[in-house]
Amino acid sequence: MSTPRAVVAGASGFLGRAILAGLREDGFDVTTVSRSGGEVTWADDGALARAVDGAELLVNLAGKSVGGRYTDANRDEILRSRVATTRALHAAVRRAAEPPRLWLNASTGTIYRHAMDRPQDEKTGELGTGFSVDVARTWERTFFDGDLPGTRRVALRMAIVLGDGPAQQQLLTAARLGLGGPQLDGWWFDHRRYRGIGPNPTGDGRPPRHRTGGRQRFSWVHVDDVVGVVRFVRDHPELTGPLNVAAPGASDNLTLMAALRRRVGAPFGLPAPRWVLEIGMGVLRNEAELLLKSRWVAPARLLEAGYEFRVTDLDEALAR
Repeated sequence: MSTPRAVVAGASGFLGRAILAGLREDGFDVTTVSRSGGEVTWADDGALARAVDGAELLVNLAGKSVGGRYTDANRDEILRSRVATTRALHAAVRRAAEPPRLWLNASTGTIYRHAMDRPQDEKTGELGTGFSVDVARTWERTFFDGDLPGTRRVALRMAIVLGDGPAQQQLLTAARLGLGGPQLDGWWFDHRRYRGIGPNPTGDGRPPRHRTGGRQRFSWVHVDDVVGVVRFVRDHPELTGPLNVAAPGASDNLTLMAALRRRVGAPFGLPAPRWVLEIGMGVLRNEAELLLKSRWVAPARLLEAGYEFRVTDLDEALAR
């Protein structure tokens, strides 16, 4: 019996390393694709086509990190890096004599609107507007474009991934610096960093303001469950299209910040109105929407298919 092959693009990051380890543990011979340092580089179309041809599984996580300020250069590269790599893989899959049976492409739960009224699932969820949403829309549109009859495609709309990775470290740093209380939306100078992008930009470009009182929802998923979902989708051929990857029962900002304070041993945390948060996140070279947008992502399709999340407690997620 031959060893099954998998291709993982963007394997050098926190999430990629975890998925790579999981696939190798499952007996896959894995080929990695990256800008440099991988077994295949994006610049080598021939090598990319050979890697994809005959692979059982293709996982694409490639794209510039959204952790950072939305300068014009960063905005353009965040979008370009996702679209260009997905198009390159699309071309390789089309040319393959034996295309991969399953292609998993990263996406984001940020594609949904700011939601305080109800959870956003794959069937009834409403897409939002603005930069982050437009990136996700364009990314998924590129991924699902055209006909690939031999390949099942699933877009993993992931919530913020917890574990020993960049998102959790940024949140813990904020708590250590005294930003460990609830984040309260409000007035701030208008800017256009959140304006839409891509072929059909959405939103008016101004930062949204919502009076949430620190109750904005915080959807998350632990890295162990992302690996578990990859395995689950691989073994459940009925799953196709967009799939929300978020622990059931979203937390909220007040609960999140209390958990972060416990984790770093901070006895208290001062509430941070938007003007304080904007200054603090500017020092951290990040954007306030990380903590102010209400992300309420529900994993309806995974639960209906029978997936059992390993980590559903926020304190446990931050401690693992």
